[in-house]
Amino acid sequence: MVNPSDTNHRHNNSNVDRRTAKEKAIDDWLPITSSREAKWWYSAFHNVTAMVGAGVLSLPYAMSELGWGPGVAVLVISWVVTLYTLWQMVEMHEMVPGRRFDRYHELGQYAFGEKLGLYIVVPQQLIVEVGVDIVYMVTGGKSLQKFHNLVCKNDCKDIKLTYFIMIFASVHFVISHLPNFNSISWVSLVAAIMSLSYSTIAWTASVKKGVQPDVEYGYKAKSTAGTVFGFFSALGDVAFAYAGHNVVLEIQATIPSTPEKPSKGPMWKGVVVAYIVVALCYFPVALIGYWMFGNAVSDNILITLKNPDWLIAMANMFVVFHVIGSYQIYAMPVFDMIETVLVKKLKFPPSFGLRFVSRNLYVAFTMFVAICFPFFGGLLGFFGGFAFAPTTYFLPCVMWLAIYKPRRFSLSWIANWICIIMGVLLMILSPIGGLRQIIIQAKDYKFFS
Repeated sequence: MVNPSDTNHRHNNSNVDRRTAKEKAIDDWLPITSSREAKWWYSAFHNVTAMVGAGVLSLPYAMSELGWGPGVAVLVISWVVTLYTLWQMVEMHEMVPGRRFDRYHELGQYAFGEKLGLYIVVPQQLIVEVGVDIVYMVTGGKSLQKFHNLVCKNDCKDIKLTYFIMIFASVHFVISHLPNFNSISWVSLVAAIMSLSYSTIAWTASVKKGVQPDVEYGYKAKSTAGTVFGFFSALGDVAFAYAGHNVVLEIQATIPSTPEKPSKGPMWKGVVVAYIVVALCYFPVALIGYWMFGNAVSDNILITLKNPDWLIAMANMFVVFHVIGSYQIYAMPVFDMIETVLVKKLKFPPSFGLRFVSRNLYVAFTMFVAICFPFFGGLLGFFGGFAFAPTTYFLPCVMWLAIYKPRRFSLSWIANWICIIMGVLLMILSPIGGLRQIIIQAKDYKFFS
């Protein structure tokens, strides 16, 4: 049995380290563990960038599929539940004295066992992170296309979406080579400011337009099946909007920590600030967007707002800058996984060349998939339920129950089980709606259009 005080001592005394020089060199090279000098405000804007994705722009559409009562309830409950599960993850980061769970799967392995933890967490985390990056490739391309079409209406010829996705990807072929989270903090800060800016433009421009004369708040679908499937898909859209948990332990890993000042203090401070910003972005956009346009709103509110041209063009450009940052936040843990496998399992020596090839291949892969399947709304609903619900809504609760074992029917036990039941329902229902939407959109779709 290891004495926690020994472990603590070993953790704090850098001269006594159980790792070999080679292992230490690898940890100092890997993106997640290479730099631990982040301040609490890094956590704030990393979390804002991770969470307030382009998903915010589909919230008025989600409201139109859910209706007033259920829509407001789903938004508020999601905000409360995901803040609670995020708090759990921040707490669990250092619950073992002298040890830090720097990655989501490391916490999973501690909760469920070495092998099972990997099998449970890694596939879901990869689906979320790679899925988000693909959706952001599509979003970045579509926003660039919209900006181009607004800025030169008559003088320019039409350019395919494919080329805009390639232009957006070209940025990532460059900035993907920033080594770790701290080195992308300036990208993240710009992205966080942009997300607040375009959310504000979306709801203020909606207010300026006013309630449309022929506004309707009833469900748009003519059939009961259409209404039900739309409702399911909208649940996925909301789940997608609250997807920051997949990178939260990795963000916390960059904050320095001592037994006197554990990292959870500054991390939680950053999370609270981030969640206030999330509320300021989500609730006005969702509620005002739906109030003004009713069920005529499209799956991206900026597309519904057609003028003034300069304002909508600017908002679309803000979206582009924001998803550049978001893409990087979600890509960093994937880079870490790829580089860990290459260096630790396949024994490649850590080098710039290895990083250059592996990261460029990843960017090229997400670009290729985005070009092939640019169904924005359906993809959100499908991925939203399939993987976001577990990693965001209930996996932290399952881990909490497995590790802390709270007394049956205590407040903690009840709260966690409520989150688990809601999360499982979300995971089952929303991909059904998303898949149906993809099938409907795919009917008229031509490859590489």
